[in-house]
Amino acid sequence: MRRMPEGEPRNSRIQRAVVQLILDRKLRPGAPLPTETELMDALRVSRNSVREALKALQALDIVEIRHGHGTYVGQAGLTPLVDGLTFRTLTRHDDPGALAELLQVREVLEEGLLRRVVPAVTDPVLDRLESVVTRMEAAGRSGRPFPELDRQFHELLYAPLGNALVPQFLGAFWTVYRRVAGARGWTDDPAPEVTVRRHRDIVTALRARDVAGAQHAMAVHFRGIESRAAQESRGVG
Repeated sequence: MRRMPEGEPRNSRIQRAVVQLILDRKLRPGAPLPTETELMDALRVSRNSVREALKALQALDIVEIRHGHGTYVGQAGLTPLVDGLTFRTLTRHDDPGALAELLQVREVLEEGLLRRVVPAVTDPVLDRLESVVTRMEAAGRSGRPFPELDRQFHELLYAPLGNALVPQFLGAFWTVYRRVAGARGWTDDPAPEVTVRRHRDIVTALRARDVAGAQHAMAVHFRGIESRAAQESRGVG
């Protein structure tokens, strides 16, 4: 029988107790949770309390409720973070600093990671990065936007690190930016050749195993994004 912690709202206590149960039993993502009745008995709470707690945990992707099948341990992805950052940025309306803050965090993250990428990146990965840049160039020449290629470039760039959290965090920042841009009706970069050149500069520095050069190229890339976001916030095309 589990004693729930005191001093916080009842629903929060039940949520924490369910999370602790998952941890204590070493349940992995996708594993089934005890039934509602079993949770009621273990936590000494009502069925409604269990259901409210599970719904709240589902919103955090900690559990997954499959109607007619039961409740399972969730993937604990970054969807709540994405939704929260999107809402936070959009509610600041015409404040260009809101998105700039987000971009600055991503810039610091990527520039820091580059120091680890340089000694780890292989020639085949560099060739794949160059291929993505070439496809960006072709898309730009034909007048097609290439946001997905941009995302692919950055995810591929950090793949040599073998850190599963890195692409999730980068993907979260990318998704927030695209959501905000879409909600505010921002247009695509009017000079795709500049975006292509900035990405190619990153690859060139990586091939030379030049940490400072790669970080500088990444900083220039982000300065361009920040400048464009500021212009769009002011309605400047």
